[in-house]
Amino acid sequence: MTAADRSYSGPLERVDDCCYRIPKSYRPGMLVDGLVFADERLIEHVRSDRAAEQVANVAFLPGIQTASLAMPDIHWGYGFCIGGVCATDPAAGGVVSPGGVGYDINCGVRLVRTNLSLADLEPVLVRLVDQLMRDVPVGVGRGGRHVFSPAELRQLMREGVGYLVQRGLATADDRLCTEAEGCIAEARPELVSDRALFRGQDQCGTVGAGNHFIEVQVVDRVEDARAAAAFGLAVGQICVLIHSGSRGLGYQVCDDALRALRDAPAKYGITLPDRQLVCAPVESPEGSHYLGAMRAAANYAFCNRQLLMWQVREVFARVFAKPWDALGMELLYDVAHNIAKIETHAVGQEHKPVCVHRKGATRAFPAGHHDIPDRYRAIGQPVIIPGDMGRASWVLVGGPRSLARSFGTTCHGAGRCLSRTAATRAAKGRNIQHELARGGVIARSRSREGLAEEQPAAYKDVDVVVDVVHRAGLSTKVARLRPLGVIKG
Repeated sequence: MTAADRSYSGPLERVDDCCYRIPKSYRPGMLVDGLVFADERLIEHVRSDRAAEQVANVAFLPGIQTASLAMPDIHWGYGFCIGGVCATDPAAGGVVSPGGVGYDINCGVRLVRTNLSLADLEPVLVRLVDQLMRDVPVGVGRGGRHVFSPAELRQLMREGVGYLVQRGLATADDRLCTEAEGCIAEARPELVSDRALFRGQDQCGTVGAGNHFIEVQVVDRVEDARAAAAFGLAVGQICVLIHSGSRGLGYQVCDDALRALRDAPAKYGITLPDRQLVCAPVESPEGSHYLGAMRAAANYAFCNRQLLMWQVREVFARVFAKPWDALGMELLYDVAHNIAKIETHAVGQEHKPVCVHRKGATRAFPAGHHDIPDRYRAIGQPVIIPGDMGRASWVLVGGPRSLARSFGTTCHGAGRCLSRTAATRAAKGRNIQHELARGGVIARSRSREGLAEEQPAAYKDVDVVVDVVHRAGLSTKVARLRPLGVIKG
């Protein structure tokens, strides 16, 4: 039995309808409380594995500010739980931990809106999904048509989406509608290993496997008419959701960092409750090295999703026999899920730079924040929350309490409630593709296991998860989107 299979038996004190506390008195060495955003519908899920114990473990990290946080999609991860958030103060010896970012650096999602209606799509839906499956690289280790030399990759990782604008594979508007404009500053691609470059040379513009996908959706409900209008969304409109990250390149950057940082805690006198939390002070040579390479991998991931979107546009243009811009295929927004960023936040009475780790969590800045694109600043940052492929996904907007409660962060998805092994076991003797078709979803996958692992029952109900962050003020509901067709690895 693994740690992920055991339940959590420690304290979870109710703070309010949407938040529970793990007090720092729970274990000697905790520097701050743990806070888990959940309600009575989700709290048994929280207790079902050891992810809450990981929230307590993160509270040991030097320089941690305010609390160790977890979103309602919480489940077991490497070091940090999935859905884990923490901010550390570099000036107080605050650390950066690769476990607080994860192996798939800047895994994230982008949402493309169109001017197509459900009536436009229905006659060609099966053909469209099949064409996406043929033309967009999906699956384990699958390479694509965009192949970059080591020198080109280093330039791409330094410049992000701006590099693709120069090559005619992105528009200026695409860049503006990507978090951080598609480029994390101070990336250091020269610190990315040759092995990582080799793994990433032909994977930029590929979906990969696991929980990554491309999904065709329809807006089935609008909750906030003003925000929906600002985001260009309306009931009955067709959208495309793209979920992928930094592929083998990012995995290798993380793997390299975990090996390089193995001795750093002892060097800096850091005692950890879990060796998976290996870390180094942000301002140390080791911390700086990891951040530089991680930022480069994050920029690669922004470019990966951009190239995926470019290929999706080409497929739509082919199927509908119109240029993609005539189909209104504009990027609404792109958000990162797995990243550590230096941001300025209010901590007590002081505004100061902190290193915010978001591991399976989404930035959710409220209206008026200077990091939001001009077109959305009066409304707030678009927040895109994928659910499972049988139920729904959501568009939200950065909430009024996000900065005060969560360093401007919300959930990143529905969150698993079954491990991949358990989901595959539960699918034995069933045909998930046929089950989805009966529910009105056309699904294509490179493997039977891919659909079994990602079946709807493997995930919490995204409507419940989103309702928690909405009521907590972390991000608020704008529109619900229903899946119509999906391709997976």
